[in-house]
Order: sequence, then C-alpha cells, then structure tokens
Amino acid sequence: MKFNKSRNKILGAIFIFAIVVLFFFFQTNYYLEVPGSAEPTSQFVKVDGKHDKKKGNLLLTTVGIVRATPFLLVKSMENDFETIYPQEELMGNETSAQYNQVQQYYMKSATNNAVQAAYTKAHKPFNKVYKGVYVMDITSNSDFKGKLEVGDTINSINGYKFKSSNEFINYVRKQNKKSKVSISLDRNGRKLNVSGGLVKLKETKHYGLGITLTDDSVAKGVPPTTINAGEIGGPSAGLMFTLQVYSQIANKNLKQGRTVAGTGTISPDGTVGPIGGIDKKVFIASAEGATIFFAPDDPVTKEIKKYDPDYVNNYHLAKQAAKKINTKMKIVPVKKLDDAINYLEK
Repeated sequence: MKFNKSRNKILGAIFIFAIVVLFFFFQTNYYLEVPGSAEPTSQFVKVDGKHDKKKGNLLLTTVGIVRATPFLLVKSMENDFETIYPQEELMGNETSAQYNQVQQYYMKSATNNAVQAAYTKAHKPFNKVYKGVYVMDITSNSDFKGKLEVGDTINSINGYKFKSSNEFINYVRKQNKKSKVSISLDRNGRKLNVSGGLVKLKETKHYGLGITLTDDSVAKGVPPTTINAGEIGGPSAGLMFTLQVYSQIANKNLKQGRTVAGTGTISPDGTVGPIGGIDKKVFIASAEGATIFFAPDDPVTKEIKKYDPDYVNNYHLAKQAAKKINTKMKIVPVKKLDDAINYLEK
C-alpha cells in the first residue's frame, strides 16, 4: 500500500511538472505582436561612404513578433500593447522562414523608395537599376515547387532578359503550354539555373510558372547611398530612412540635437502610407526618449469605411496610445515627406 502511495505521488508530481512545462514552453499556433525597438537610422545609412555624425537621432520604430506559449497568451490579456494573432491571419499559408523573407523584400523596397523620394526632394540625380522579378509565393501545383524559393530573383527565362514584370509575364504567356522553360536566378548571391513546365493558373486561366512576383530593382544616386537594415524587415521604416538620407544628401540638420521617432511607408513621390502596430511603436519611441513622433495621417475614404466600418487611421491610433501611456512626446500627423521636413525645419 505504501508503495502504491509513493508511486502515485511520483506520477502526480511528474504530471504536474509536465503541465507546468507545457504552460510555459509549449508553442501554440498564435503569435504576439509586441513593442519592438527604436533604432537610430544613422547606423544603417551611409552617404558617400559616411554615417551621419550630427547630434540627435532619427529613430525608426519596430514591432516584435513572438511565438506565443500558453503563459504568454494569458499574460498578454492584461497588456494593452500586446496583440494576439492566429498564425494564419499573420502569415497566411507561408512558413515562418517565407514570411521573414517577404518582410526582407518589403524592407528592400522601402529603402529603394526612400532613396528615390529623398533624391527627388533634394534635386539630386538617381536612377533605378532593374534586377528581375522577385518571387513572393509559389503555388502548390507549380512545377517549380521545390526548385524556386520565396526571395529568389529571376533575371532571365530561356535566355530572354526583360525590363519589367509585365514583360516577363507576357513572354511566359506566349509559350506553348506543354513547353519546358529554363530560368536563371539569383538566390542569396548565388547564380542558379532551374527548369520546369507550365501550369494552368486558377485566377487567369492562362498558363504560367505558378508564382506570385513583383519587380526587383535598386535605386542608385549621386552621391551614392547605401542602406543596410540587417535583420529588420517590413516597409514601415520608409519615412524615417527618407528623412535620414535627405538630411545627408541635402546637408540639412533636421535633428538639431533632438530625438525624433516615427513610422510610415514611403512612395517614390513622397507619399506617406499607413502601417500596422503603431500603438506599440509609440510605446517604444516614448520609452527611448523621443520628443517627436511622426504618424501617417492616412485618409479614411468611403471605400475603407465600407470594408471596415471601425477603421481608425494611424494618426488617431497613435494619439490614443500616447494618451494611454501619458507621454509628453508630440504626435505629429504627416501625409507627405514635406510635412515631416517642414515640421523639423520650422
């Protein structure tokens, strides 16, 4: 009898230990969007081979994406600045690796747009170098599944080089549906060649490779600018990178010793667009001592309200977040690059 009691105690202890381990370490199919970091853009940007050494900081702001355990899910319910997302809502059908690869493309696109917008504003010469088409996704029925990867840049097909994604698509459409095609591509600096057949595309009923693609290009200016954001992904640093590049190529001291943070996508024409997780970015910017925060003041159109009646634009979400944390940081609405530059200069 004593043996059974001892055994039951041991089994009970093991069971409780297993539950505790699962509660704290089991990875669910949910993710948390949390405040990330506020990083000085000057560390990522070089103009004519030099970093900006002027006093003050222009801070890009990020959110963190964390795989949730049961413990983190429970903990996040009491935090206004942590949001729970199912994996499918956050990543769709992509794996974590594919999701991160696409985010890297968005960052690359944002830095190219930043260069174009900054050089245009400063009246400095620049040109776009077309590299090929960037693979964003691969359909399950594609003959190139397992041959192409998200993040590949296709530079030629059957030896034919093209100057836009439309040229590429039109060339593929002209191929016989039973023909094999040979593709040259870049993958993380390596040159590769793969071949395969065409498949019928569900959306268009045409035959194609079975990939989602977009243009892959790089903007080059005079003086030369390089932006290396490292592991940071997504398009939301576009505005702050543009301010950093512009301040250097135009020799403007936009910082004037201040710590300025912000967020927003940037278009080549200087239009600032909305992003996700702005409340977390306000939180981290305030924590890092920013006194100014630029928030996209995106227009709320009838079409948006029809699709999402409860939609609130970035600027108002940022104001709400600032009120919650009782920060003295000034939330400044911006629609265009000029709005941010004029505010800092005046």
